[in-house]
Amino acid sequence: MSTEIFSKLEIPHTIAAGPGPGNTDPRVLAAFSNAGVADHMQPDVLRGMTEAKKMLREVWGTKNIHTFGVAGTGWSGLDMMFAAVQPNDKVVAFSNGTFSGIDALTIRMKCATLDELALNSLNPTAASVTVIEVPHGESVSGDVVEAALAKHKPKWAFMAHWETGSGRINDIQGFSDACERHGAMGLADAVSSLGVENFSIDDFPGVVAWASCPQKGICCLPLTYAPVSFTDSYIEVLKKCGTRSFVHHPILEARHWGIVEGNDIEKGTYHRTHSAYAVAAFHESLRITLEQTVAKRAKEYSRHEAVLREAVQAMGCHVTSNMTSLIVLNLPKDLAGREMEMVQNCRSVGFGIWPTLSTPVQVRIGILNLLTPAAISDIINRFAQAIRDMGGEVDQRNIDAVLDRHYSIAVAAE
Repeated sequence: MSTEIFSKLEIPHTIAAGPGPGNTDPRVLAAFSNAGVADHMQPDVLRGMTEAKKMLREVWGTKNIHTFGVAGTGWSGLDMMFAAVQPNDKVVAFSNGTFSGIDALTIRMKCATLDELALNSLNPTAASVTVIEVPHGESVSGDVVEAALAKHKPKWAFMAHWETGSGRINDIQGFSDACERHGAMGLADAVSSLGVENFSIDDFPGVVAWASCPQKGICCLPLTYAPVSFTDSYIEVLKKCGTRSFVHHPILEARHWGIVEGNDIEKGTYHRTHSAYAVAAFHESLRITLEQTVAKRAKEYSRHEAVLREAVQAMGCHVTSNMTSLIVLNLPKDLAGREMEMVQNCRSVGFGIWPTLSTPVQVRIGILNLLTPAAISDIINRFAQAIRDMGGEVDQRNIDAVLDRHYSIAVAAE
């Protein structure tokens, strides 16, 4: 039998204008590709990991010693965050979109008994877990959290800080306060907020564990490191209850980052094989974040999202999101129901917008690491043309007026 040799894979450049992964900075790509061939215990690799954990503490805004990166995507970080959750643990989880819904499924899997898993291992009904469903397009409010925790008195409570599936920001202050009042240990999915919103996790003491991802606000390659941070109280619970995960064990993983028995040490102990390329890229992405400052980056996201929002509304679209890195919208009435077609048309020409992963389908347009007037203007004009290509009407004068009002001086300066 002959072996088929496929042609060389060539992936063209596209505009990553979706919810993530975002657009990786050229400096990060250069750090990745220029790293030497080195094993995971080479001194410069270890130095990079030591400096990365220290930079992460500053980006997170925390003194948590157990702050480091999990090799993999955001799902790896989230799986580690749920490591201490055990079968029969009482949990209240809040879901208001696709990804918080998957997080809630993870919790149900962690908490399910053997009998409950036997009934449906892929979608178990865990009696100890209460999932509070908030309608798509709405945020989880502090009042909703307060009522649920007051009623159920759980050991753990979970919420997504920013829900990318619906583009909604949830009330992290209300969540933290309610956790403190009712003795729950808060777990927060910060996949979409870290590096985009200006916040410090130490300001939310009711939350004991946080997980994020490398490919959104941190603007690194998707397969590098998912940032996590754990309080001492979380680590103490984990020590007592243990976890069935070796790979995503927070204490064991922390050791390779030089975090042992609550202290930074000069050299970590082996837990997994780290990539010198990934360490170099992650290190550079954190350097860029701190050079720009999270506060300044947050202001830029807010500024440019407002321009994009105003422009798509001028095209007749209805925006339902309130995140600053992402617009979630319904198309104008004459194109209603054709959102998936719109997305497919755009992606076919290298304009990478996304649909929502729930029904009814909406359009998601993201601006991760696209924080320039030129980039936002390009996105707006491409989207306007996509509407025209589907037979919709867009008055270019209205679009130009929005861009001129916000960007005329900035564009001239460029």
